Parts: sequence; structure tokens; C-alpha cells
Amino acid sequence: MFHIVLFEPEIPANTGNIIRLCANTGSQLHLIRPLGFEMDDKKLRRAGLDYHEFAAVQEYDSLENFVEKVKPKRMFGVSTKGQRYVHDVHYEEGDAFLFGPETRGLPAKVRENLGQKYVLRIPMRPTNRSLNLSNAVALMVYEAWRQLEFKESV
Repeated sequence: MFHIVLFEPEIPANTGNIIRLCANTGSQLHLIRPLGFEMDDKKLRRAGLDYHEFAAVQEYDSLENFVEKVKPKRMFGVSTKGQRYVHDVHYEEGDAFLFGPETRGLPAKVRENLGQKYVLRIPMRPTNRSLNLSNAVALMVYEAWRQLEFKESV
């Protein structure tokens, strides 16, 4: 369905929640190293419950390595620095959604490489910094899936 790409994720519980989200939406999870945790981390396992076996999770040494191997249709970065809102784009199967590390967000160089048209933002109050990573990923995936009329859901 969709590719969820976490660039250098730091918090195991967020990644565990996203594993569960991917299992329930048919999305694939891609992790770009370095990771701020080990894949057998207890917090990661607890947050993902028993969904690890139902989610496709791959690791890559770089974002370029991911793009080379997966060749996503389109890749959208999600950042508080984006100019377009996530609901202003028409999504397609095979799109990739790229999220930065919890404490730093997507680096400027990554945003520049994507291009302003492909860096999106989630609406929120102007005085706040950002949403929790797993919440932002869920919002993004469900907006894209909603546009596809929740294809392959019950």
C-alpha cells in the first residue's frame, strides 16, 4: 500500500507503535540507520505487541540506499517546515512518507533534496513544536488511505 520511512528514529516505543500501524494498514516500514535503539529492544516489542510478525520491516544504511532498492513512486517528507498541508495532496498506492528523528525532524538537506513541493506539514497550533512521531505517521497513513477509500480494509 504505502511505504513509511523513518529516518534515524530514536525512540523504540514510537517505532513499535508504527510497526503495529503498518500491520493494520498494509503499509511497509523502512528504517534508515543509525537507529537510536536495538531492534530487540523491550520497549519496541511492548509497543508493537504481537504485530511484528504481520509487518514488513526493512533496514537501510542510508536514505539513498532505500530509494535505490525500493524505488518508491513518489516520496513525501513530513515536517513542520513544509509549506503544503498533508490533506492538499492526492496520494497513490506506492507513495512513500518520510519522517525525521523525534528530537530533530527531517534535516534541511533531506528536505532540499525532496523539493518544496514534496515536503508536507500537518496542521497544528502555531505555538507548538510538533506532534508525536507515531501520531504523525498514523495521521498521514490514514489520510492517504482514506483517499483510496480504505482499499483492502474491512
